[in-house]
Amino acid sequence: MRTRLVSPLLASALVAASLAACGGSDDSAWNTLNGDKPLVIGHRGAAGYLPDHTLEGYRRAVEMGADFIEPDLVATKDGVLVARHEPNIVATTDVKDRAEFAKRKRKAMVDGFEEEGWFVSDFTLAELKTLRAVQPLSDRDQRYNGQFQIPTFEEVLTLAETESKRTGRTIGVYPETKHPTYHQRLGLPLEDRLLDALAKRGLTKKSSPVIIQSFETGNLKYLRGKTAVRLVQLVDGYDIHPDGSIDFSLPWGQPYDLTVAGDKRNYGALLTPAGLADIKKYADGIGPWKPYLIPTRLTLGADGKPVDLNGDGAIDERDRRVMPATSVLANAHKTGLFVHPYTFRSEAKRLAADDKGDPKAEYRRFYELGVDGVFSDFADHAKAARDN
Repeated sequence: MRTRLVSPLLASALVAASLAACGGSDDSAWNTLNGDKPLVIGHRGAAGYLPDHTLEGYRRAVEMGADFIEPDLVATKDGVLVARHEPNIVATTDVKDRAEFAKRKRKAMVDGFEEEGWFVSDFTLAELKTLRAVQPLSDRDQRYNGQFQIPTFEEVLTLAETESKRTGRTIGVYPETKHPTYHQRLGLPLEDRLLDALAKRGLTKKSSPVIIQSFETGNLKYLRGKTAVRLVQLVDGYDIHPDGSIDFSLPWGQPYDLTVAGDKRNYGALLTPAGLADIKKYADGIGPWKPYLIPTRLTLGADGKPVDLNGDGAIDERDRRVMPATSVLANAHKTGLFVHPYTFRSEAKRLAADDKGDPKAEYRRFYELGVDGVFSDFADHAKAARDN
């Protein structure tokens, strides 16, 4: 997803129209780029309830009120786009329990770092269809492990069309090109396969209910020259320092295509006024990690160690305090870019101390700031905080 050069006035008009067609609304006063209601994006489907990236999960997200569903795309050995969070499927499928594929386990370099597991590019689509999805987070419901297939991108698009007809509202699709440089090196580039699938369904316009996203920059620039659909530059980080600042260590602190090119810019540089102006040349919006917009900090004791604010013996988000918002969102809007931060999760241990275990409190904070949409594992909570 990302990219496109038009005049700021025309961009505002076009984006307003397209967002309204995909779940946005101009009947309320919001601090969003165009005053539209912020979008609810079903992150990996309904990841808080069902295994990631399954048709059942996407359908559940729609039922809970998601305006868009989000498939991460990787390519099979025979060149088919399927929805998986990573090329390595050890954590998201039952492959490790399948004796017939035991010999496929291997090590591979992904964005400069070695991983061990089973990789989608070593499987044909027919073989992948014999596997079943599992919940990758151990603290979430494991009851549905082994029940659902790995969907193709074509199947996700069909589901969006079917659900749009069923619900009477336009359900958008928000695909991410996962590790584009990695796939390019395998001879399985994602971009044209993605565009071909969209073109078959007439999804080629800025007003189409599609937004393409990527953590890399080069493939977005390539896409900008090939399609008019909206594009989004994702912005990652390795970790958060105790003071709320971002750790830009590799592999997640810099777009991998910039690493390969020897470009020293990290993700933080992309969010400076100059960086945002550059993004505007090829993208329509940004998808930043939440702490770039509203940071949180730990409290340090006299010994320099984080204080366990809630006394549960662990240091997690519940021990972080919310800090004032940065200027990133205001600067992005000033540049004409919409802003869709990620990832909103409802478990208490994934919420700052200020939220007191209430996920709606976090959503409201970001909605009041003026975000144009949110990537959420719990679309029902995101919608309830927005609409009630």
